[in-house]
Amino acid sequence: MTVEPSDFSAAKDCVSCGLCLPHCPTYREYPVEMASPRGRIELMKGLAEGELQPGPALEEHLSLCLGCRACETACPSDVRFGHLLENARAVLKDAGASGWTSSALRRLFLNQVFPRPAVLSALASSLRFYQTSMLRRWVQSLLRLMPGPVERLEALMPDFTAPWSAPPPELPAHGPERGVAAFLTGCVMPHCTGEANDATLEVLRHHGYRVLTPKDQRCCGALHLHSGYQEEARQLARANVSAFEATGADVVVTSSAGCGAALKEYGDLLSRDPEWAERSRAVESRVRDVHQVLAETDPPPPMGRIALRAVYDDPCHLLHGQGVSLEPRQLLRAVPGLELVEAKEPDWCCGSAGIYTVTHTEMSLRVLDRKMEDLLSLEPDIILTANPGCLLQLRLGVARSGSDVPVHHVMELLARASRGPDLTGPDELRRHGLTGERTR
Repeated sequence: MTVEPSDFSAAKDCVSCGLCLPHCPTYREYPVEMASPRGRIELMKGLAEGELQPGPALEEHLSLCLGCRACETACPSDVRFGHLLENARAVLKDAGASGWTSSALRRLFLNQVFPRPAVLSALASSLRFYQTSMLRRWVQSLLRLMPGPVERLEALMPDFTAPWSAPPPELPAHGPERGVAAFLTGCVMPHCTGEANDATLEVLRHHGYRVLTPKDQRCCGALHLHSGYQEEARQLARANVSAFEATGADVVVTSSAGCGAALKEYGDLLSRDPEWAERSRAVESRVRDVHQVLAETDPPPPMGRIALRAVYDDPCHLLHGQGVSLEPRQLLRAVPGLELVEAKEPDWCCGSAGIYTVTHTEMSLRVLDRKMEDLLSLEPDIILTANPGCLLQLRLGVARSGSDVPVHHVMELLARASRGPDLTGPDELRRHGLTGERTR
């Protein structure tokens, strides 16, 4: 199944009005037409119509895009820019583009690491050993003598020091059962932000859900789609459709914005596959972000008081990809004692965008610095978000800013509230943390 000219038909819906331009992070940082959604759509039209040929210049402009999809929210014509971008990158990849899109390192990770849980777990264990041993100090000392890209990449490495144990295949609800939820653990999330997974399981159970975690689930395929590896993404989608439909669960739940956006578009991804089209639509119809599921719980379970000043930052693929914005705020405002303050630009991308921090470090950090200036100006006790990539990026931003404000997943705060007793003020937050022991 290759990309066809019809896959770019949505580009014709763009009327070049320019309403998307103020919402595009790369255009705001690099104000040239080809760094805007409108300019990129013109490039895609040229690619689809054969007026432009795949090459380094075209790849440079399309790879600079964060894929945040803010332009989709701003667009009066409902142009599905995210799908256009994925199709364009697939064309470039199949044409043998020379940049990072088709590099051997990216192929290695996308084809041999992310889709293989055992390989990813072994890599995480190796990185955990590296980060907790004297080896890292020795390497960092060596890199400081010859600063450059490798030193920057080492500094950007996520924290792998907290090992995560996979949950049992089934966990009972706390109290009367409201329903059955199948949980997507994600591929990288367990190793980098496993505490957020644990908190999600805990909160779902606290809200009356029996939680199933199918062992045959795989990487959602979002990183593959964003890189133009569409057939590999389809293979992962088929595996996940099979795994989740076998559970018979009422809902398929994810606490990762990027994963949820990918799962909710499995129907489109497999629409040309007669064996899987209907099955993927059926599973897709049951996919819900965890905030959506919890916000519908009536009556909500009791929670302890948390007297903190918090700011919530919208992950792009939750806000723009899934249209979920009110539910996280609704849940947070229901926590007794919590003061929720709003950023000036809560919809501004943090610059994470999957592996964009690695592939386009300079632009990523410029976008991040703008985000941190906004968030830290509110003087919060805690920063909250709902996507693993955003968690890691915002923690990087806090460190770069010289601040010590903790960054956590919304589910971690809700899990802490569900346990009672009251938590008052940032001093107790730092003393006791949000997650405590991983409780199942």
